[in-house]
Amino acid sequence: MVDESRAIVLVEAEELEGFFASPGDDAPEVVFRRAKLSDERPRQVEDAVLEIVNGRRDKVGEYLVGRVIFGGFHPKRVAFRFFGDRCEFPEAAAIWRRWASGPPLRAGEWLRLPVRHHPAWLHVVQNSWFATGHGSGGCADAEMMTLNGASVVTKAGFYCALGEAARGPGGYFGSNLDALVDCLRSAPAGKRPATLLWNDFFSSEEALGAEFLDAVTAVLEEFGVIVEAR
Repeated sequence: MVDESRAIVLVEAEELEGFFASPGDDAPEVVFRRAKLSDERPRQVEDAVLEIVNGRRDKVGEYLVGRVIFGGFHPKRVAFRFFGDRCEFPEAAAIWRRWASGPPLRAGEWLRLPVRHHPAWLHVVQNSWFATGHGSGGCADAEMMTLNGASVVTKAGFYCALGEAARGPGGYFGSNLDALVDCLRSAPAGKRPATLLWNDFFSSEEALGAEFLDAVTAVLEEFGVIVEAR
């Protein structure tokens, strides 16, 4: 965790407790375990940022947490009181460990997780995409995107699959309809994917509903992406 206003590291840790929590499940403190505390120990910081880094110390994600108060230090354990929002996806803690572990993400890796974890994976995808400087702009890597409809059984899973189809494993291409519009609008017209090949489309329709798929299809086609349902 860093003090953004002064660009100093406050604490480094291998484990974090109390930050990735279900809505309403706010522990009194956030605890950094197997931690190393900075020599400079301000009692209170107003612009704290929690950074997720990999083994090379490259940032892969971040959370703007705002005001924190130093709560105490014990061997390998540092506590802070957080006043800002915490991550509402408890499963994200384990997903971040995977993202920071070093080996490249594999295609379809998110599908190996329980379905209830797909929203957390999508959250990590979106957070990391922006934290590493990509933004909603840029262009998709593939002229043709391919989705396997049989594996897309939740809306979060749809956006996980779409991001991967457009930009490879860990890629982001929207997390809701408005964000999808932003991604398509930000990409130059000649650099947008031209076609979405949607295999087993009717399995997706059964799982997600015709209304949602109609809305997605309308957005894609508005920006010139042809949807081929098979």
